[in-house]
Amino acid sequence: MGIDLSKLSRYPAPIRLTVFVLILGLVWIPIALPIQWFVSLHAASPAESSNTATLLTLPLLYIEFILLVRFWGRRVYQQPNLLWRYGLEFSRRSGRELLLGLTIGFLSLFALFIFQGAAGWLIWQPPPVTLVHLVLEGFVVALAIGFAEELLFRGWLLDELQRDYDPKIALWVSALIFAAVHGIKPQFPALLLFGATLVWAKRSRTSWEVLNLEKIRRSRLALPMGLHAGLVWGYYIINVGQWVQYPNHAPVWVTGIDRNPLAGLAGILFLCILALLMRQLARKRE
Repeated sequence: MGIDLSKLSRYPAPIRLTVFVLILGLVWIPIALPIQWFVSLHAASPAESSNTATLLTLPLLYIEFILLVRFWGRRVYQQPNLLWRYGLEFSRRSGRELLLGLTIGFLSLFALFIFQGAAGWLIWQPPPVTLVHLVLEGFVVALAIGFAEELLFRGWLLDELQRDYDPKIALWVSALIFAAVHGIKPQFPALLLFGATLVWAKRSRTSWEVLNLEKIRRSRLALPMGLHAGLVWGYYIINVGQWVQYPNHAPVWVTGIDRNPLAGLAGILFLCILALLMRQLARKRE
């Protein structure tokens, strides 16, 4: 006799989230531990062991996450198209929205650094000789991060919260969890604001659509994916390429602690502008 998992849909969101994460961990850990053990035996250093194990196990974890989401949709909610309901789609429309987000994120990040340079808070260095390689490598890394984190936080997590709570509560709780997962660090307030900005970006792409003769109001993920990836892409090029240098007189509370632009006043103000833009777009769509 099979277990009736549809009963889970009637439990509060914290319980559903906990059960989902427990299932994910129980399946992933028996796979990840042998891989980490094997890598540690052949790695030249602990750092190499950690990096190699992460590169091998994280993709497996994410594949498992997507498979579990599909299973969760069929067995818990009787919604086999749960990824589509999250806002994931591969279409020309999504391609345009992804490109728009990439452009806004990338140019906004460079605008922040250009502003700081004009204010005398940083000094631009000659472009790295590996600039083309950095641009291409950063693009791939940024797209992977944008896709993975947006499907996780603005897809699965936000959907579970919105099933139980008011949209505003769901927005801020998801943003809080997003910031906390990245660590309680100086950039925590900026990450909290960034999490909210990405929810507004998603809600700015809301429309009524038909699925199986049912009219559904859904928000698409392509814009926040592109926005997230664009910011990561720009920062990757500047940071890994060591394109800027901070003079000793530059105030770190303005430019960012440990050279992280999100851990400073300038970065937070820049995110406020971006947040207001996305919030206004979301309000117009609503």
